[in-house]
Amino acid sequence: MNNESKSARKTDSKGQKRQFRLMLAGLIVLLAFSVILALHTGRYHISIKNVLGILASGFTDVEHTWEPMAESVIFTLRLPRIIGAILVGGALALAGSCYQGVFKNPLVSPDLLGVSSGACVGASIAILLGVRSYSVQVFAFIMGMLTVGMTMTIPKLFRNDSITMLVLSGIIVRGLMTSVMGVIKYIADPETQLAEITYWQMGSLAKVTSSELGLVSVPIIIMSLIVIAMSWQVNLLSLGDNEAKALGVKVSVVRGILIMCSTFLIASSVCLSGTIGWVGLVIPHFGRMLVGPDNVKNIPVSFFLGALFLLVVDTVARSASSLEIPLSILTGLIGAPFYVYILAKQRMKL
Repeated sequence: MNNESKSARKTDSKGQKRQFRLMLAGLIVLLAFSVILALHTGRYHISIKNVLGILASGFTDVEHTWEPMAESVIFTLRLPRIIGAILVGGALALAGSCYQGVFKNPLVSPDLLGVSSGACVGASIAILLGVRSYSVQVFAFIMGMLTVGMTMTIPKLFRNDSITMLVLSGIIVRGLMTSVMGVIKYIADPETQLAEITYWQMGSLAKVTSSELGLVSVPIIIMSLIVIAMSWQVNLLSLGDNEAKALGVKVSVVRGILIMCSTFLIASSVCLSGTIGWVGLVIPHFGRMLVGPDNVKNIPVSFFLGALFLLVVDTVARSASSLEIPLSILTGLIGAPFYVYILAKQRMKL
């Protein structure tokens, strides 16, 4: 009987692994299909046949049946923006999934430690100073990381390394950054600077360039791989500190690495696209609906779901009307009702 039950469990485990791999493969195929559609969609019409031909022309000799303008639109405007949407959406969703696992709270958002608030302050200061657009992103990244440093320092001052103290520190620092943002908006020129600050806060990928992607993509990919590789330890941390320590996990070290990697992902994303809400909060929930609470599965699935979600949202934002719609408006319109549905579903289970 024992041998039969063991054999049944092994068969079931193999079936679940196969199902998970098929799901990942399906998400990758769906993402690739969405990239082609996004390259095709826009105010300047490019047929799918020409899109595939232009992409293939970078690797093989194909007959040029398209206008030179089409190639410029694909490689200069649309492709960098699409890659940016994939990286930012994936990074925000992955960081949100990791945060929710580490802090054992499904209501945790990626801005828990104040990185987005700090990045907004940094970008706004750069806009006030009138620096180049590239420097705005540098200011945003540096200030975002400094804000997290402040959040991590407060618990040490009180000699209290508990999760509760860290969360409270994040609330304090976010409140401080919000007040600083209020001062910046008050002194900003309402006709030029204020409008740019507000638009940056609402999120956009309109100004993404190939050079900026080159700087941001490598850290995002590296940090994402580290978090995915450590996803099994997120499962152990979600059991509680005492249980994790009993299983041989160095809780403070592992938690610190995961938090810093996730924070780095958020800071890199925010400096590229501005503040985009709801992605890191809602997408991990959708991932858990598909694969369950196992972080080993949910963290990579969240990355691809977030990439797919933001790619679709950004495509709609740039093509739905004559004026581009800020991304946070669309993510809020989609994310808020979906989150209400999740809460209602959980309430029905209780």
